[in-house]
Amino acid sequence: MAEKVMKCGVKKQSGYLYFIDKQGDISRAKMARGRKKSKKRR
Repeated sequence: MAEKVMKCGVKKQSGYLYFIDKQGDISRAKMARGRKKSKKRR
């Protein structure tokens, strides 16, 4: 189970997953799902 430790004021962008890395810093990674649909190229 997760526990909130602190509010740090990070502005989150859609399409990214935010996590705490091994050094204790906040990192983000592009999510594999949840992409916006794009127009088909002809």
